Amino acid sequence: MQARNSSRRSFVKLLAATPLLTQIAARNLYAQAASAVGRDPRQNVYTRLGVKTVINCRGTWTYLSGSLELPEVRAAKQEAAKHFVDIFELQRAAGKRLAELSGAESGMVASGAAGAIASATAACMAGTDPAKIWQLPDTTGLKNEVIMSEGRSAFDSAVRLTGAKLVVTRSLEELEAAIGPSTAMIYTTDLGDKLQRTVAIAKKANVPLLLDDAAGIPPIENLRLYARMGVDLYCFSGGKGLCGPQCSGLLLGRRDLIEAALANTSPWEGAVCRAMKVGKEEVMGCLAAVEAWTKMDLAALNRVWEQRVKRIATLVETVPGVTTGIQIPETGNRYPTLTVNWDESAWNFTVADCDRELRAGEPRIEVLTASNPSLVPAVSGRDPKKLRQNRLQIISMTMQPGEELVVGRRLREILSAARKNARA
Repeated sequence: MQARNSSRRSFVKLLAATPLLTQIAARNLYAQAASAVGRDPRQNVYTRLGVKTVINCRGTWTYLSGSLELPEVRAAKQEAAKHFVDIFELQRAAGKRLAELSGAESGMVASGAAGAIASATAACMAGTDPAKIWQLPDTTGLKNEVIMSEGRSAFDSAVRLTGAKLVVTRSLEELEAAIGPSTAMIYTTDLGDKLQRTVAIAKKANVPLLLDDAAGIPPIENLRLYARMGVDLYCFSGGKGLCGPQCSGLLLGRRDLIEAALANTSPWEGAVCRAMKVGKEEVMGCLAAVEAWTKMDLAALNRVWEQRVKRIATLVETVPGVTTGIQIPETGNRYPTLTVNWDESAWNFTVADCDRELRAGEPRIEVLTASNPSLVPAVSGRDPKKLRQNRLQIISMTMQPGEELVVGRRLREILSAARKNARA
């Protein structure tokens, strides 16, 4: 009876997947025909250079080139590229517009969230004093301690390169006790109630607080949320969920601190963050991304993205023993995310094995697992309790329309073969 019920469930799942399997077959025939007449859709500026393009199911990771720019961003960059402009004047005008959109006192476009962190740190140590700006990264005589709430991270090099000294804390009690006469800034990635408590501690001690929420957009409401909470400085990546230029980021907050951040950053010659150059195209592209997001319907987008991963789930669940689940994470890439499960021990086939096969195939498919190919191997201090379980997950937002069929087919083939080998 159990075997009969299992067969019935498998038949029902296969029946549900039939329309998708038909679409896959039709696409394969079209691709073969196009290739036969010399119109291979896989040929592009990258493949002609010998570089494979990627189906990105991992999310907005920098090593996978972040996200794809919005049409509004590409148009703004194209227009910006046609003219010369004074970057000092442009940053101040962009900052004024960002203030209107966010409710913060001011803002600037930085060279990514890490660039924003570096500029913010330099601002909190040197201010707008030309002598101190030129002195960095030598911090002799300056407030030079940055308290890292909740420990170190792989991105604290953006703090250290300015000459700042890290003071590591792992609780709000330790944070409050660590504040002293040399404290220049508090750095945090905490959100929600814990962020509000951290804000209160920083305000009481009169120490600037920097919130790093690199992947915090969407939702675009976070642009205003942190201003309302009274966060002194906060930053986002421009090339992640914002879908702006990959080499851009946003730094928003108090007017005096933004002025200091600009004074310590390119195009100022002699500033410690001069190397973190932001071009006119990045400034206008990032601003265009923010403007575009204020008009978007995130709920509608989530429904579209969810349909993509649902199609993949329908295909892979035709493999007996495979189960799936879909949810939107509370942090990181906050998009409908598919988790694919199977009995790794019984199949003698792990998540890492599947990840390797997806990456090695044609086209290359990147999925989210516990691995981090872009982490410097020497980075230490990671809390074992915080290491994520090695699961195979698929992020919907970074897939392009139709790619879910390619991913579902490949994953179905790989898992079918793994199950078959296990039973042999």
